[in-house]
Amino acid sequence: MHWADFTAEKLSKERGNKQVACSGITPSGEFHIGHIREILSAEMIHRACLDAGLDSRYIFIVDSMDPLRRVYPFLSEDYEQYIGYPLAFIPAPDSAGKPDPEGGSYAEHFLGPFLDALAEIGVFPEVIMNHETYASGQFAEKIDSAIEQADKIREIIESISGRELDENWFPYNPLGSDGSMDGVTVTGYQKPFVHWTDRHGNSGSADIRKADGKLPWRIDWAARWGIHGITCEPAGKDHGAAGGSFDTGLPICKLLGSEPPSKMVYEWIQVKGAGPMSSSSGNTVGPIEALSLVPPEILRYLIAGSKMNRHIDFNTGSALFQMADEYERLVASAPNPDAEDLTKRQRVAAITQSGAMRLSQINRGTDPVDSLAGVTFRHLAMLAQIKTSDDDVWNSLRNSGHLTDEPNSALQNRLERMRNWIGSIHFPEDARINIQKKIEDNARAQLSPEQITFLQRLAVELSDSEWSDEAIGNTIRTISSDCGVSGRESYVALYWAMLGRKHGPKASSLLLEIGKDDAIKLLSS
Repeated sequence: MHWADFTAEKLSKERGNKQVACSGITPSGEFHIGHIREILSAEMIHRACLDAGLDSRYIFIVDSMDPLRRVYPFLSEDYEQYIGYPLAFIPAPDSAGKPDPEGGSYAEHFLGPFLDALAEIGVFPEVIMNHETYASGQFAEKIDSAIEQADKIREIIESISGRELDENWFPYNPLGSDGSMDGVTVTGYQKPFVHWTDRHGNSGSADIRKADGKLPWRIDWAARWGIHGITCEPAGKDHGAAGGSFDTGLPICKLLGSEPPSKMVYEWIQVKGAGPMSSSSGNTVGPIEALSLVPPEILRYLIAGSKMNRHIDFNTGSALFQMADEYERLVASAPNPDAEDLTKRQRVAAITQSGAMRLSQINRGTDPVDSLAGVTFRHLAMLAQIKTSDDDVWNSLRNSGHLTDEPNSALQNRLERMRNWIGSIHFPEDARINIQKKIEDNARAQLSPEQITFLQRLAVELSDSEWSDEAIGNTIRTISSDCGVSGRESYVALYWAMLGRKHGPKASSLLLEIGKDDAIKLLSS
């Protein structure tokens, strides 16, 4: 079974018909594509639950009550005054990184574009702002229980995490007189009020039924599992590591009177050659940027086609060709899992691939065939560089037999993103095409006398050849054989002639797109 279908079946056996899949995020800055793995993992499990006939919800909890921890590089020093403030209560930054009182909240500022990106990949969660959950009083019972059992929770955290808590540690962080949680010391508790003094010497009380403070992260996470009835929440390997917040959350959740979800850990997405993505280190590719380059169903396939316990190399360079063409190939020719002639291993692979294709679609329940572009990424990359207008691309595809009618939305989507990709820093340099006007001296110096003879003969023969991809390819092979030049040497000669380098896209297709007159003129030079 596909990992999402397997998880849905497991959840059904463990927790019954009603399921709540969840993912969460702290809106402290720009989001990166690494966050997509947690979100799509939970959303795909939710879809698999629905496909299995379960009553499932997918919620997305925004940690808007989390404090601003430091002044990030994209913020001005004016934000120093807001350190320790909940993100929901801080003004958003303007274009210069300065606080903008008219720009809404800090949390909403960074959340909005991310939700727009999620909608592009077919993710429409129930969004829950955590500060609103605190303000509505839903945390009050859990906060009271945590305070009453503070010693037990301290013991759980210290014994499982292996770290010693400060002697002034308290399972609730109230806001001080200036709105910050930093430098606030708890002096007592009389339900529903937590009494405190802050760094300014002021005293006050926080009402646990309001957003006057919050639980520390390890307790907050465990508490909301129970508040929202969460049955499934994939966690990154940092939280899922031995002694991490997932391990401490399980017994704390039970201590607070709820049943926690089963532990489920996913590996990180890494930028190819640069390690795990990190907002603080700047090693990121934003989801909006990624979606401007990668078709959404292929971005979903990146997650759906990888087991959760394997890291993913996100490569917006040459590997994108392989991933996109693999997707097209699987959709077009994936074996039927119900076919009688399959071996057990082939059947398992077919079922897994079928699940990945199903979960890669933007709209649940649509046929993967509808997302076929019908042309490889490599071929489209070549056309997008040679043809300046979209209509010229469509005409070329009609001439080559790739397109018989008007382009479907999938193909139009591919070309739009292809042009973005070609114009970005991510497009691989060795895939860029610059058609030569004539064979330059430096290129001629790379050619043997036999290769030069081959090019001369080819120019003559092509003048009488039918101008189609197949006919051009046949002529290349015939002349290559006649000249005693190997297939590889003949193509290397063509690439030096056409591109000024020794490799490139399919030579016959490239000659076809250059056009008969220009191709013959170039080879004759």
